Amino acid sequence: MFKNKVILITGASQGIGKAIALKFASLGAKVALNDIIFQEENLKIVKTEIESAGQEVEYFLADVSKLEEVEKMMQEIQAKFGRLDVLINNAGITKDRTLAKMTSEEWQKVIDVNLTGVFNCSKSALSLIVPSQGNIVSVASIVGQRGNFGQANYAASKAGIIAFTQSLAKEVGKVGVRVNAIAPGFIETKMAEAIPEQLKVAVKQLTALGRFGKPEEIADVVVFLASDQASFISGAVINIDGGLSL
Repeated sequence: MFKNKVILITGASQGIGKAIALKFASLGAKVALNDIIFQEENLKIVKTEIESAGQEVEYFLADVSKLEEVEKMMQEIQAKFGRLDVLINNAGITKDRTLAKMTSEEWQKVIDVNLTGVFNCSKSALSLIVPSQGNIVSVASIVGQRGNFGQANYAASKAGIIAFTQSLAKEVGKVGVRVNAIAPGFIETKMAEAIPEQLKVAVKQLTALGRFGKPEEIADVVVFLASDQASFISGAVINIDGGLSL
C-alpha cells in the first residue's frame, strides 16, 4: 500500500508514535523516525525492530518546537530518501496543573511542543509534500474539543491543532495535498499510566466501549487517512475514543 512512500512520524520513540511507525513499515513504507535527543535509545530500538522486518528506516533527532532543528531534519530526510510523502505530527507533551497553579513556563512549553511543533513541521515539510501530492495527519485529542480539568494548556494546544488542520486543508487542497487530524481519547500509553486509578475507572465507565484504546487502534486510523482509500477526505477530525465523547 505504501511501497516506496516515505513517512515521517514525530514523537516516534514510544506509544502512539511507535505504533504508527511499525504499522507503516509493515505496509512497505520507508520510515523516518523523529524524537528529541533524550529519546535516542528508544528510537534505536524502534529502528532495529523495523530493520529486522526488512524495511528501510532512519531516525532523526530534532526538537519540533525549534524551527531551525526541524528545517535541518527535513534537509536530512531529503538527502536520505529524496522525497517525503506523509507527515504524521504526533509529538506531544503534558504538564497538567490547574490554571491557578500553572506557571507561564508550563503553559508555554506545552504550546511550543504540541502546537508550534505542528506549525514548524508542517511548514518545513510542504516543499517536499506538495511535489509528491502527499498528505499530513496530526494527532489532536478529544480534550481539544471539550477541555479537561487541569489541562488548559494541553486543551488549548490540541484545539489549535484542529483549527490549524482545517485552515491548512483549505490552503493546500488546490495542489492536491490533504490535511487531516485525529482526536484520540484515553489510550494505553506511558502518559496514561500516570492517571490515578480512580480516574481510570471513572473514564472507563463513561466510555461506551468500557475500556482504554490501544496505540495500534490509533495507528490503523492514521494509516487509513494517509492512504489512497481516504483520497476524498481532507480537513476532517476523526474521534477515536471508544464513544467517550458521546
